[in-house]
Amino acid sequence: MTTTLLKKQPRLGEILIQKGVTTTDQIDIALTEQKRKPDYLGKILVRLGFATEAIINDVIGGVIGQESVDLSLAVADSEAVSKIPKEMARRLQVLPINFTGNTLTIAMADVFNVVALDQINAYLGGRVEVIPVLAGEAEIEKSIDQFYGFELSVDGILHEIETGEIDYQSLDAETGEYSQPVVRLVNALLSDAVKRGASDVHFEPEEGFLRFRYRIDGVLRQIRSLHKNYWSAIAVRLKVMSGMDIAETRAPQDGRISLSLSGRRVDFRVSTLPTVHGENIVLRVLDRQKGIVSLDDLNLGAENLNLLKLMVARPEGIILVTGPTGSGKTTTLYSILNYLNDEAVNIMTLEDPVEYPTTMIRQTSASESTRLDFANGIRSMMRQDPDIILVGEIRDEDTASMAFRAAMTGHQVFSTLHTNSALGAIPRLLDIGVKPDILAGNIIGVIGQRLIRKLCSHCKAPQEIGDLERTLLGIKSTDRQKSIFRAKGCRICENQGYKGRIALMEVLRFDHEMDDIIARRGTARELMRMALSRGFNPLAEAGSARVLDGSTSLEEVSRVVDLTSRLKQA
Repeated sequence: MTTTLLKKQPRLGEILIQKGVTTTDQIDIALTEQKRKPDYLGKILVRLGFATEAIINDVIGGVIGQESVDLSLAVADSEAVSKIPKEMARRLQVLPINFTGNTLTIAMADVFNVVALDQINAYLGGRVEVIPVLAGEAEIEKSIDQFYGFELSVDGILHEIETGEIDYQSLDAETGEYSQPVVRLVNALLSDAVKRGASDVHFEPEEGFLRFRYRIDGVLRQIRSLHKNYWSAIAVRLKVMSGMDIAETRAPQDGRISLSLSGRRVDFRVSTLPTVHGENIVLRVLDRQKGIVSLDDLNLGAENLNLLKLMVARPEGIILVTGPTGSGKTTTLYSILNYLNDEAVNIMTLEDPVEYPTTMIRQTSASESTRLDFANGIRSMMRQDPDIILVGEIRDEDTASMAFRAAMTGHQVFSTLHTNSALGAIPRLLDIGVKPDILAGNIIGVIGQRLIRKLCSHCKAPQEIGDLERTLLGIKSTDRQKSIFRAKGCRICENQGYKGRIALMEVLRFDHEMDDIIARRGTARELMRMALSRGFNPLAEAGSARVLDGSTSLEEVSRVVDLTSRLKQA
């Protein structure tokens, strides 16, 4: 910590007391120590063991509006480290941690050190935008020793592993762990996965080799292969990081890893499963920065967005989000919760597990280890005076019964359901055991959604519209549109033809007439006819619109939405 921050924040002690970080007695002790030996108050508190450097930085960063980073959990980006030489980093007390696009993020103890920032800008020739984030001096010094001098790129580490010996005994040692190539390989793969926007990382042992795959934009891509000799060391490292039992190899395990990657905190949900060739390990990337978006950024379209806002305005009832695994249901639910999140309401969630910790929302994990299932969890939450309840998933009759009981007693309830469409939620709930008269009047609406890949804007190629395409897309003969676009592939999209994803949504709002059909167990055809008369826009229509406006290809929409019903109509 430097005197610049001290001048910017002269009453650090009061702020720490207000935020509950330290007590009045601890601050008095630190001030007494400061009189005896003048130093920055934050340093004294850390030295006395009353607070960590990371917590002090978080408090200072929050007050001055400056982001902070905990370098003890950070993994530096190899490309970022290569931008600034070690001698310069040590002299200026900075650590480059991420390089994306044309932006370099650096950790500094004094983010107001204009001289250091000027020197970095001059060295980089003014061609790169430099963004400083707050970190502790001791952490920066230690991290410079860890990240400089060792190979950090995936290719470089693999070459090192294949040509050198690995010390398996020191894989989980606290000191000097970054000198171990397998430790650096795991960190580099996780960092690379986050940087490339992967949602899952797969470590898959085969008979003679180990396969690494990332799920990017909903599709798995093989990234690397490695000899199976190294799998035991990699598996041990992943288990140590996620707090699992490294001796247990015959039973499934679950864990969690929290790291600072690309200058921000990223969590990984880790799952192991024994297979015939060894333990298969899959990590789900929980990147809070990308996982939670505002309601307006969901690309719902003006009509569906207004309909959704009208639905969430109702004070009681249940709203369901349907779709297959990985279709973004949790993202949509959290976007709605963030829209409703306010100090005037009590929002409580029950999830398996909690994926995105959010301020002002009471979040609980349902798990077998705590003997808290969804049904019992809802029952307990009802005693906590909630206004809004989120249930991770309706899986059985007990959970459905408790969720609808909460909706019937004046609460707003949100949950997910695994069905193929928004209208498919009704027969699914009836099949689970919910009575029609309970369904009628208590369901506010259902959102059906899918995620589709966007065509790469740099290489998408035009494609003529034939008779089959016209039928599938519902293009009328009077329509003058002559072409749509198809995937091609280039360097920017890694020859995939697609880059990024967008959501396709159908928003179905229930009214009294639809409730009457449900109460008398009307057919799905009756419900669909009534919904269409109310302006309901099915997924097939939403997908066709995305093809016609050039956002995606017909092949991509056909991959996730059934368009064959239009062939029957034709």
